[in-house]
Amino acid sequence: MATTLPNCTLRGVTRISSAILLVFVAALVLAAIAARSAGAQTAEIISRNSLRVCADPGNLPSSNKAEEGFENRIAQLLADDLGLPVTYTWFPQGMGFVRNTLMARKCDVVIGISLGHELLQNTNPYYRSSYALIYRSDLGHRIESLDDPVLSKLRLGVVAGTPPSSILAKRGLLDRVRPYRLMVDTRHENSGQAMVNDLLAGEIDLGVLWGPIAGYHAKQHAPALVAVPLEPRPGVVRMDSRITMGLRFNEPAWKQTLNDFLKRRRSDIEAILADYGVPLLDDRGALIAASGKTPNPPAVAEPSGYRLENLRAPVPATIAGGRTVTTREVEAMAKQGRVVLVDVMFRAPRPAGLEEGTLWRPRPRRNIPGSAWLVNTGFGALSEEAERYFRDGLARLTGGDQTRPLVFYCLSDCWMSWNAAKRAISYGYRDVNWYPDGTDGWREAGLATETSQPMPVEATQ
Repeated sequence: MATTLPNCTLRGVTRISSAILLVFVAALVLAAIAARSAGAQTAEIISRNSLRVCADPGNLPSSNKAEEGFENRIAQLLADDLGLPVTYTWFPQGMGFVRNTLMARKCDVVIGISLGHELLQNTNPYYRSSYALIYRSDLGHRIESLDDPVLSKLRLGVVAGTPPSSILAKRGLLDRVRPYRLMVDTRHENSGQAMVNDLLAGEIDLGVLWGPIAGYHAKQHAPALVAVPLEPRPGVVRMDSRITMGLRFNEPAWKQTLNDFLKRRRSDIEAILADYGVPLLDDRGALIAASGKTPNPPAVAEPSGYRLENLRAPVPATIAGGRTVTTREVEAMAKQGRVVLVDVMFRAPRPAGLEEGTLWRPRPRRNIPGSAWLVNTGFGALSEEAERYFRDGLARLTGGDQTRPLVFYCLSDCWMSWNAAKRAISYGYRDVNWYPDGTDGWREAGLATETSQPMPVEATQ
């Protein structure tokens, strides 16, 4: 005879089964949430609105807030390649730099960091450099290594805690050394700049600096200073390092993007490094000779009209109806005070497609002190509004005196300044000077620049 469970028992079983089902469903939901949370922790959260760069605000030649360093230029090259504007998170590149910038997700890439850094993931190296000697050219002795016996008679400068300090200690030369601090807040102190200042002032005779710093300052103060890179030697303290970009761990797609950029734009990056005097080593550790510019570039003829395209390219040596001037000539004219310096550098517009409310700041422009920036007036074809802005601006700057000397510039190999000078000649200005080296040549001569803003339209009226 079949056994029948009482109704109360059936209800109890139903309640137990329902409870078990609810627990099971809850477990599935919690597991899904946990999986989603774990995925969020390892997902690549890279900004799609801008290239967010972690950088030191006062560490030339690498970077600074005015974006004058070679890492700033490489960052801009990368941003252009990605079709994004650059934004920066600034923090001194010492203790806490990676933790307070990249790992805090305030930015997504460090442009220059040594291979093997334990706190972040490295890209493939994009250059290799070494420490270098830097000294005055009138020292009277050519020094190429830390083994030179003449070092025992010189006053030496070295950053404490760096590989060269270990070598000088082994050579018994610490009593000849003036130490400079390794860990500093670059917003207030710069050991490399302090050492160079002491060299120029005659306080020390020879310094040992990281090669990119030494090469940059030697180029800025040529021919007064000489930099001699130290090639790696087996069996001694390692003096060279491979430099990469840095990113967070578990971001393989972003790493691939960066590595692809470094491979495709290698020649452009090396050209930027050469501009700053960065000594480069090949894979064997041998010094790569700086290629520099072609000694005798082919002559570029003046066009009959304005240059309409490819505005960053080799320029003519002359301008019909005007005069080509050098850096020293512009410096002398500026000191006299009557000349009008006109910067016609292009400023990029706000990128299309940025979400509403996204903060966008145009790249700051640093130009020759005392200049007027008539922005975007160097194109071969100007709109009616742009030409009125340019014409009225010149009239306002010269006080209507067409005999007053004008100097037009932008960057080196920049046709925009040539176009602007030609246009001013067509307006009847009689003392038009064209400065083809622009702010690049000005900075290379070690001359100061200042942050500038475009001349407002209403100021030209």
